[in-house]
Amino acid sequence: MLLLFSCATYNNRIGSYYDQVVNNQFDKAYLSIDHNKLLQRRRNRLLYLFEKGKMAHLLKQYDSSNVYFNEADLFIEDARTTAGDIALGTLLNPMMETYKGEDFEKFMVHYYKALNYLNLGQREDAMVEARRISLTSYAQQDKTGNKNNRYSDDAFSLMMQGIIYEQDGDINNAFISYRNAADLFLKNNNLWYGVSLPEQLKQDVLRTANTMGFMDEVQHYSTLLNTTLQPVSKTPGGELVLFWENGLAPVKQEQDFIFALTKDGLGNFTFTDATGTVNVPFIFDDKFINKDSLKASDIRSLRVAFPKYQEQPVFYTRASITANNASYNFESAEDINDLAFATLKERFAKEMAKTLSRLAVKKLAEAAARPKSDDKNKDEKEALATAIQVFSFVTEKADTRNWQSLPHTILYTRIPLQEGANTIQINFTGANQQTKPITLTVQGNGRLQVQNVCTLR
Repeated sequence: MLLLFSCATYNNRIGSYYDQVVNNQFDKAYLSIDHNKLLQRRRNRLLYLFEKGKMAHLLKQYDSSNVYFNEADLFIEDARTTAGDIALGTLLNPMMETYKGEDFEKFMVHYYKALNYLNLGQREDAMVEARRISLTSYAQQDKTGNKNNRYSDDAFSLMMQGIIYEQDGDINNAFISYRNAADLFLKNNNLWYGVSLPEQLKQDVLRTANTMGFMDEVQHYSTLLNTTLQPVSKTPGGELVLFWENGLAPVKQEQDFIFALTKDGLGNFTFTDATGTVNVPFIFDDKFINKDSLKASDIRSLRVAFPKYQEQPVFYTRASITANNASYNFESAEDINDLAFATLKERFAKEMAKTLSRLAVKKLAEAAARPKSDDKNKDEKEALATAIQVFSFVTEKADTRNWQSLPHTILYTRIPLQEGANTIQINFTGANQQTKPITLTVQGNGRLQVQNVCTLR
């Protein structure tokens, strides 16, 4: 049973819940979370809150959704690595540590909280969430050193921040947010983690700059963005920003690496994989390992269980929108699938070094337990060493946890509204030309409104 347990991924162990999500049985999924033993574990509290918050949101229970997401937000803010976590991670595996969330998951909490507040008409709370996006951005920049080749900020969250400010009439801060989002794209050849700089974002930068009378900025960004401000007639009903959340985020699986410990002429130890293409320095922890007495032969080879993402292909690949005798198109705003793969790759070396050092501690404990040639109690020591070896094997496990009800991709568009009832028809097209129509009725009230639609299968 222990061996079977060690082979099951997080996705396998929440399988009944995940199947209900995939099949759009959100009411059943919402209830089943409370009956999943793994999600009830204290170390998985954040995942519990993520999934409960998302299901409540899909059920349009926006108040309840934000109860969960607010707790998740506080959990992330207060999360600390404890001595107990370090011990469990070292002696067992990282799946036993408290889950603290992927960096992009932390930004997505703000997105859903803001949507919930806007759906509840709580504009002041949505504005607070806009400011919290800035705090998360600052924390992420500090964490990564604000390097261009790292996930140092989230362009989509900055776009969402601008939309929140704009719907509240704060055009100055809306401009700053849109500009900051555009700058991220511009610094990275107009591409940010699988998303090309949206045409809508270009217009949002120029439009808000023009509204504020920042004509130098209009001129500057017209050149940088290689476009001009397109005149748009203001409609009496205001506008709708419509998000399309398509598909499901990738899930984590487990992959195995085999490493050997080598020592160079300067006395430096390095883990090298079987192909010789991956070399990871040995990070020593003086509490567990004496570098001076270490021999490469003490460790020999290590089997490393490491997470990898598996994409969940989207079913619907395009959509057409009609409203008030006009047609509109969605543009990509956030590619969570791309983000997941890219950010795991970015931290591969650091996490692999940590994993190898953890396994080395177990291997050295096994070596220390083995009997020497002149030992009298050889059988007992050999039995102990074998027990340590078996324990290490069956407990070795990659951390395959992640927020699995997030969408694969988020797209968006802006739709002008007439005063009163507006009928918006969306037709999604998927495999074998299968279609799914959705009709929204939006009351034009002269303001900017925000809604989202979701397609999983």
